[in-house]
Formats: sequence, C-alpha cells, structure tokens
Amino acid sequence: MIADSGARRQFSTGAVRDITDGKGRCDLLPLGTIGAMLSDIILCMINAYIRTGERDYLREALNSFVQIAFENWETALLELSIHYEEGIAKYGERNWEKGIPLHCFIDSAVRHYLKWKRGDTDERHDRAVLWNLIGALWTQINHADKPELIDLPFAKEEAKHESN
Repeated sequence: MIADSGARRQFSTGAVRDITDGKGRCDLLPLGTIGAMLSDIILCMINAYIRTGERDYLREALNSFVQIAFENWETALLELSIHYEEGIAKYGERNWEKGIPLHCFIDSAVRHYLKWKRGDTDERHDRAVLWNLIGALWTQINHADKPELIDLPFAKEEAKHESN
C-alpha cells in the first residue's frame, strides 16, 4: 500500500499529493556529483535530465532501473499498474493528469530510489520510482504549455535563452 501521512498539498491545477514537509528535497541534491561518486548511472541520468530536459535521459534511467529492480518491462508495468490502482484510493482516479510540477516527480522518484537502494520495505519504493519517473515524462510532454509545471533548471535556461 502507498504510505499516507493523511495531509495533502494541492496544486493550482487541482491535483493533490501527500505533503513533503520533513522528507527533504531530493530534487535539489547535486545528483550528478553524487551519482559519479557512487558510480550510479540512474542518479547521473536523472541529473542530466534535470539540467537539459532531454527525455532520453529519463528513459535511460527508467530502463536501467527496470533491469535491476524488475528484470523486464512487462513485470515492471504490471507492478506499476498496482501502484496506479492504490493511488486511486488515496487521490482519486487520474489525479496526476491534472498537473503536478516536474520537481515534485523528481524529488519523490529520487527519494523512493534511495529508499529502495537502502532496502526499506515500508512500501513498494520500486513501484514509486517508476510511477514518478513516468509521471515526469508524461507531464513534460502533455503539459509543456504550463510553465508552472515545467519547473526544473532546464526550463529556466530555455526561458533565459528565449529572452536574449
């Protein structure tokens, strides 16, 4: 089951998520430095995505994670579908499609990834990693016209270059 603090934060789009207070901000960690130090390709790929916005980096992170956590995409997707089902009970159906900022997906994905690597068993962190990374990909594609949702460093760099 998906962990639940019982408290929610609501976004301007109407989407809701569990609060993050006291959980840290994993999206602000220097993931490239940490990934290189730990020889962790997944953290390096997530960092490359944060800096460039190139979705292929997230796809590579996903493919690498699926191979080590699930062995194949079929198993990963079946497990992921359970996460979506459990999310309905907590947030309602298709809540995430309303729009959640990219940094929230990355923050949560990295936190769950680190908990999965640490061996935490309080919830299915492997499923949560997938859900968040796929949510980030989907959001960048489907909400590209909403700058309040595309809020990672690459978007700020693009905006700076467009104004010059």
